Amino acid sequence: MTFTLTSTIRLTAIGTLALLLAGCSMGSMFGGGSGSSASANLQNATATPQAVAQAQTNALPVIATECPPIKVRIGGEAMYYYGNGRVGDAKALQYQGVIDETSRNCVVSNGQITVNMGVTGRVLLGPAGSQSTVNAPIRFAVERDGQAIFSEKYTLAVALTPPSQTAEFVKVVENVTIPYLGGENITIWVGFDTRG
Repeated sequence: MTFTLTSTIRLTAIGTLALLLAGCSMGSMFGGGSGSSASANLQNATATPQAVAQAQTNALPVIATECPPIKVRIGGEAMYYYGNGRVGDAKALQYQGVIDETSRNCVVSNGQITVNMGVTGRVLLGPAGSQSTVNAPIRFAVERDGQAIFSEKYTLAVALTPPSQTAEFVKVVENVTIPYLGGENITIWVGFDTRG
């Protein structure tokens, strides 16, 4: 019974994340378009040499046609909280958090990439845990060529309702604008940030 409930909650959280991110994109992340007639029109279209030359002149840099990758920062994939300073003692573990899924979506326009990014995860009570709410500190950051151009920490209050020992969380950050010139190495990072 617990497995079924947890699985249902996880699927709901992931579905919610996908729906929230679907509102802002370069198109469908999974293909498709506005309909089969639009697809048929494109299949039957032929470009003139002038149109090809114009398209090449106006071509966007490679980074502009792809959403930067989103990665979980090493060391930020999980968090652990122990009681009475007994770090590493499994019996003293009060709670832990883990990141399950990440996603991002982009729109490219006028030399800018506008990103929506999201994460789903879980908080689980440990043997010494009795919390009804756990704060999950999540940081999103964007780096361009190794330099941070966006970094924001969000503290999510995750409610644990007895008798459940686990709860899911979802966080979406919308409309983060990344200027680009072309050729930059851009990465989106996410992870737990338990530093003060």
